[in-house]
Amino acid sequence: MNKIDGKLFAEMIAAGANNLSQNAEYVDSLNVFPVPDGDTGTNMNLSMSSGAKETKAHVEAHIGNVGKAFSKGLLMGARGNSGVILSQLFRGFSKSVENYDEIDAKRFAKAFDSGVKTAYKAVMKPVEGTILTVAREASAYASEVAQSTDDVITVMEAIVEAGNASLQRTPDLLPVLKEVGVVDSGGQGLVYVYEGFLAVMKGEKIAEPVNVKMDDSFINDDHDFGDVVKTEDIVPGFCTEFMVRFKPGMKSFNEDDFRNDMSEFGDSLLVISDDEIVKTHVHSETPGEALTYASQYGEIIKIKVENMREQHREVLRKRGNKQQAKEVEKAVITISMGDGITKLFESIGATHIISGGQTMNPSTEDIVKVIESSKCKEAIILPNNKNIIMAAEQAASVVNIPVIVIPTKTIPQGMTALLSYTPEAELSDNKEEMTEAIQHVKSGSVTYAVRDTSIEGVEIEKGAYMGLFESKIKVSDRDQLTVCTSLLDAMIDEDSEIVTIIAGEEADAQQVETLTAYLEEHYEDVEVEVQEGQQPIYSFIFAVE
Repeated sequence: MNKIDGKLFAEMIAAGANNLSQNAEYVDSLNVFPVPDGDTGTNMNLSMSSGAKETKAHVEAHIGNVGKAFSKGLLMGARGNSGVILSQLFRGFSKSVENYDEIDAKRFAKAFDSGVKTAYKAVMKPVEGTILTVAREASAYASEVAQSTDDVITVMEAIVEAGNASLQRTPDLLPVLKEVGVVDSGGQGLVYVYEGFLAVMKGEKIAEPVNVKMDDSFINDDHDFGDVVKTEDIVPGFCTEFMVRFKPGMKSFNEDDFRNDMSEFGDSLLVISDDEIVKTHVHSETPGEALTYASQYGEIIKIKVENMREQHREVLRKRGNKQQAKEVEKAVITISMGDGITKLFESIGATHIISGGQTMNPSTEDIVKVIESSKCKEAIILPNNKNIIMAAEQAASVVNIPVIVIPTKTIPQGMTALLSYTPEAELSDNKEEMTEAIQHVKSGSVTYAVRDTSIEGVEIEKGAYMGLFESKIKVSDRDQLTVCTSLLDAMIDEDSEIVTIIAGEEADAQQVETLTAYLEEHYEDVEVEVQEGQQPIYSFIFAVE
């Protein structure tokens, strides 16, 4: 194969997205910290899926135009650092091919090289042993191979081969990977994308992921409504799932025919079957008709129908949709997790809240939409998570008004920065003051481990509690109180004046009282404040100033 045109590239993108989706859970498992919210695979999957969706809507022969669509979808859908880097890799790739109807082997290799250069420029402090290294070394080998071949498949094989080899070397570049015994999760995700590309080029099929078993539910009780703003836009409106047990003497079952007929009742169709049962999921306006059709094959044994419009109304209520649409001259946008933390941010000056955090990184587009809907003339963004900073910066670069990102990595940093915000001040002055303020707060958090591991001398058992001081695990123990007090001891020093306890949704009043009493007994000069954060995953967040 000597050329790649837009239609083939679109197929490659779809296969890359499907392959990553099928393996996203494994990529999540490679996260170094055994916290219950490792999300590299999830973020890359959502980012790549956004790019694939935009590509699917703009398939044509001109590879440059297909590349533009892919790049746009990736850019706006990018979540987390891994997703943003992925978007930058293919932003550079797409820019390199934008003027071409089709590309040859050398241009193909050059496009990957362009992507690597763009991604490295986007990262302020590139770290080797990550997705960047895998992309760079794969691209370098592809450029070498392209000098002696006109076959684009050979070039793609070189990328996959070198990418996998580079991935296996990541533990040698990042000691923490070797200590935990994993390869880099972002690099692994990228290799899955590349392997999907290669499969299509070689004429192989990568099926769309189903990831369900006969005894699993297709239905996601919290549907991802993406960028839907108006409830009435959700059409079809009923998420319908049922199982049919085949019966002798009834209509003979053919899965392809069944799937084709069922597609007439709606979209988001999933069908799996074996010799005894067919299981179906479909979004339909007429679930009764879908059930009537299916009943000709046998006996319906399970039914579940959910009103997605009603679900969406509840989502909007939780997100505070009216608040998001509030128009202001100056927007202060902060990422929050937990109703209590959201109320705290609102009480100290945030004009707009985006629900998110470790378990749900907002995309570039999520942030852009809040900025645009506010009709503001300038904006400040507080990410409050190190994995959201790059998406926030990407959002700032997309909109047409002045926007600054305060590099807050934790909820306590976000609160401290917001307390230093002066509405009447110039944007540049606020950036200086707020950035300075976050240097004077220490952040800690308590959660639980999802696997056994050992990190920097701390032995961690699955199910045990862990205390994190900034981004390092300081203590782990089966007893939560032991972890909390040990973590606070590590955070408090002779200069500390205020300790704030932010209680999560799993913390109870007795635990808070015990911690308060401990602090009053051992640190009598320190003032203690307690806030109901209601945050998930983290039973306690501590701020020490």
